[in-house]
Amino acid sequence: MAKGIDVLIRMLEGLLVILLAGMVVMVFGNVVLRYGFNSGILVSEEMARYFFVWLTFIGAVVTFRENAHLGVETLVQQFGPTGRLVCMVLSDVIILACMAAFFWGTWKQFPINASMTAPVIGIRMSWIYGIGFFTSLGIGLTVALRLLCLVTGRASADEIAVRTGDASSIGERAE
Repeated sequence: MAKGIDVLIRMLEGLLVILLAGMVVMVFGNVVLRYGFNSGILVSEEMARYFFVWLTFIGAVVTFRENAHLGVETLVQQFGPTGRLVCMVLSDVIILACMAAFFWGTWKQFPINASMTAPVIGIRMSWIYGIGFFTSLGIGLTVALRLLCLVTGRASADEIAVRTGDASSIGERAE
């Protein structure tokens, strides 16, 4: 299962590269057209905005999976192993609750977005803002699996060290 998730994350990273490249090409092309030829492409403005929305939300899932979000470990590092585990469980429960609220909000907003269309390209806005489903489920499932590993005691000491900002102790244990 872990290999499948790793493959999915690699595919998402590839999609992020494509979205970012698409944004760069569309925005740069529009700048050249506006300043060089006094014209522009309306579709590229709107698509660049939508690519940015998708880039942000897909990137949040990838970043969360890689433990790369900002964290404040100053307080957590003052605790011993048990205190760190308690903080991790509390943090994961809060994140899971936030993702449930995010999913519910996207669910409630979906019919409104499905009835609206983008002004220039004409696609349903549910295709743009429906990314909230992906993000809430992606982060929610990731944190649920992490929480399950923590509660059942299957989380490795290295994983706990990385998540509590004590990555320096990983090298010490290896020596």
